[in-house]
Amino acid sequence: MKGSFAQYAQESSTEIILYYINGHSETFSLPINSQQFQTILPQLFQQPWITFHLIDETVCISTEKVVKIEIKPPINQMQGEGIFANSQRITPLQRNATR
Repeated sequence: MKGSFAQYAQESSTEIILYYINGHSETFSLPINSQQFQTILPQLFQQPWITFHLIDETVCISTEKVVKIEIKPPINQMQGEGIFANSQRITPLQRNATR
Protein backbone atom coordinates (compact mmCIF):
# COMPACT_ATOMS: atom_id res chain seq x y z
CA MET A 1 0.00 0.00 0.00
CA LYS A 2 1.11 3.51 -0.69
CA GLY A 3 0.11 6.96 0.49
CA SER A 4 -1.50 8.34 3.61
CA PHE A 5 -4.15 5.59 3.82
CA ALA A 6 -1.43 2.95 4.17
CA GLN A 7 0.19 4.94 6.95
CA TYR A 8 -3.16 5.39 8.73
CA ALA A 9 -4.03 1.70 8.39
CA GLN A 10 -0.63 0.70 9.75
CA GLU A 11 -0.83 3.06 12.73
CA SER A 12 -4.42 2.29 13.70
CA SER A 13 -4.43 -1.52 13.67
CA THR A 14 -2.41 -4.42 14.99
CA GLU A 15 -2.20 -7.86 13.42
CA ILE A 16 -1.72 -10.84 15.70
CA ILE A 17 -1.07 -14.43 14.72
CA LEU A 18 -1.94 -17.02 17.35
CA TYR A 19 -0.24 -20.42 17.15
CA TYR A 20 -1.94 -23.31 18.91
CA ILE A 21 -0.68 -26.50 20.55
CA ASN A 22 -2.18 -28.57 17.71
CA GLY A 23 -0.08 -26.77 15.08
CA HIS A 24 -2.86 -24.59 13.66
CA SER A 25 -2.74 -20.80 13.61
CA GLU A 26 -5.16 -17.91 13.19
CA THR A 27 -4.60 -14.28 12.28
CA PHE A 28 -6.66 -11.41 13.64
CA SER A 29 -6.58 -7.70 12.88
CA LEU A 30 -7.33 -5.56 15.93
CA PRO A 31 -8.56 -1.95 15.67
CA ILE A 32 -5.88 -0.66 18.06
CA ASN A 33 -2.31 0.45 17.46
CA SER A 34 0.67 -1.56 18.69
CA GLN A 35 1.29 0.76 21.67
CA GLN A 36 -2.27 0.18 22.90
CA PHE A 37 -1.86 -3.56 22.38
CA GLN A 38 1.37 -3.47 24.38
CA THR A 39 -0.50 -2.11 27.40
CA ILE A 40 -3.00 -5.00 27.42
CA LEU A 41 -0.56 -7.77 26.46
CA PRO A 42 0.70 -8.61 30.00
CA GLN A 43 -2.86 -9.23 31.25
CA LEU A 44 -4.17 -10.81 28.05
CA PHE A 45 -2.74 -14.28 28.55
CA GLN A 46 -3.46 -14.31 32.26
CA GLN A 47 -7.13 -14.66 31.27
CA PRO A 48 -8.38 -18.23 30.71
CA TRP A 49 -10.26 -17.11 27.59
CA ILE A 50 -9.90 -14.22 25.15
CA THR A 51 -12.77 -13.20 22.87
CA PHE A 52 -12.74 -11.61 19.43
CA HIS A 53 -15.99 -10.08 18.14
CA LEU A 54 -15.87 -10.32 14.35
CA ILE A 55 -18.39 -8.96 11.85
CA ASP A 56 -20.06 -12.35 11.36
CA GLU A 57 -19.17 -14.29 14.52
CA THR A 58 -17.59 -14.24 17.96
CA VAL A 59 -14.45 -16.32 18.52
CA CYS A 60 -13.45 -17.46 22.02
CA ILE A 61 -9.93 -18.82 22.42
CA SER A 62 -8.55 -20.79 25.35
CA THR A 63 -5.26 -19.09 26.19
CA GLU A 64 -4.07 -22.43 27.57
CA LYS A 65 -3.94 -23.73 23.97
CA VAL A 66 -1.82 -20.83 22.61
CA VAL A 67 1.92 -21.53 22.41
CA LYS A 68 3.12 -18.50 20.44
CA ILE A 69 1.90 -15.08 19.35
CA GLU A 70 3.34 -12.87 16.59
CA ILE A 71 2.55 -9.15 16.58
CA LYS A 72 2.76 -6.77 13.61
CA PRO A 73 3.89 -4.04 13.63
CA PRO A 74 6.56 -4.93 16.21
CA ILE A 75 6.42 -3.57 19.74
CA ASN A 76 9.97 -2.25 20.00
CA GLN A 77 9.28 -0.42 23.26
CA MET A 78 9.03 -3.65 25.27
CA GLN A 79 12.01 -4.05 27.59
CA GLY A 80 12.96 -6.19 30.55
CA GLU A 81 13.81 -9.75 31.48
CA GLY A 82 13.34 -12.28 28.70
CA ILE A 83 13.11 -9.63 25.96
CA PHE A 84 15.86 -9.58 23.33
CA ALA A 85 16.21 -6.40 21.24
CA ASN A 86 17.51 -6.39 17.65
CA SER A 87 16.83 -10.12 17.17
CA GLN A 88 16.59 -11.78 13.77
CA ARG A 89 14.69 -14.90 12.72
CA ILE A 90 16.86 -17.40 10.84
CA THR A 91 15.02 -19.41 8.19
CA PRO A 92 16.17 -22.86 6.99
CA LEU A 93 17.33 -21.27 3.72
CA GLN A 94 19.49 -18.75 5.59
CA ARG A 95 20.88 -21.50 7.83
CA ASN A 96 21.84 -23.68 4.84
CA ALA A 97 23.45 -20.73 3.04
CA THR A 98 25.99 -20.31 5.86
CA ARG A 99 27.13 -23.94 5.75
